[in-house]
Amino acid sequence: MTRPPDPVRAVIFDLDGTLVQTRVASWEIFAQVNDRFGLGVDGPEQYFELFRGNVFTSIRTLCHDDAHAAEVKAAFLALLRSEYTPPMIPGMADVVHRLAADCTLAVMSSNAMAVLRRILVTNDLAFCFAHVFGGDVAPDKRAAIRAFLADSGSGFGRRCAADYDEGGRHAEPGPASTVLVTDTAGDVRDALEAGIRVVGVAWGMHSVDELTEAGAEFVALWPQEISAHLLGDAAGSPPIGACAVSAAAGGCGCGCEGEGSDTRTSTAELVRRVGAVRRGRRSAAAGTASGAVPSRPEPSARRVPSAVSAAELLNAIRRVCGDG
Repeated sequence: MTRPPDPVRAVIFDLDGTLVQTRVASWEIFAQVNDRFGLGVDGPEQYFELFRGNVFTSIRTLCHDDAHAAEVKAAFLALLRSEYTPPMIPGMADVVHRLAADCTLAVMSSNAMAVLRRILVTNDLAFCFAHVFGGDVAPDKRAAIRAFLADSGSGFGRRCAADYDEGGRHAEPGPASTVLVTDTAGDVRDALEAGIRVVGVAWGMHSVDELTEAGAEFVALWPQEISAHLLGDAAGSPPIGACAVSAAAGGCGCGCEGEGSDTRTSTAELVRRVGAVRRGRRSAAAGTASGAVPSRPEPSARRVPSAVSAAELLNAIRRVCGDG
């Protein structure tokens, strides 16, 4: 009988092609580097082939020597830092908010840290992630994954608020409870070599067949399948605490502009409730100052005492958007 997979404790997202649309935006940046340094990449499809392995390792094969490769990498990262601002994959922000409520989230990307910060801050996702590894500080994803697993603090997550978990010590994620979500076959192989699980996405660089062949346990055709695969039936439960407030405040989809006294009051109420959630965590943390280390409750059992209820949140959203 096949043993069921361990509950997912940590989810590591690739950025380009997974969280954001990258084919056009990334090629436009690389084409400038390709022309400047004469790398001989004839078009987008040949460029996409570089992602079958680590992209910088693949670029090295196009260069004359290590010095040339370092110059190319520096120029590529500089252009990414200054010019690369791709749009999010539709639906992925909701997936991130849902998973952040139950898992420690991280981003690992070959892109520059400045780019990761710009994209995550612009899309109000920065505080959903506990860790971010950019290509300029962690060029080898295998090494970054191993560092993440070895870090004694990797069990602390962020729940769509600036502070890390303060109300209790979460179990450190192990290889069997850590999943990389990615769009490239090279990332799949790197993650498996590092010993963790992998879920692919069909909308990025490589096809379903390529990701499956590389060893992905599942390939999502739509963003919502990621939550369903990783959380099972719990995926249907709404996010709680600050994740619920953050998702609702930024995703009502009604086009309201936040004007008028009623709207200001409702927005202030949402902010107040986020603060209440955070104060509740800190109070709980103070209660463990004696040195006892509480175990992590299962996601289905974890509830922040001051979290907003679904009905309260819906009413607040209606007030903000003028529907009630």
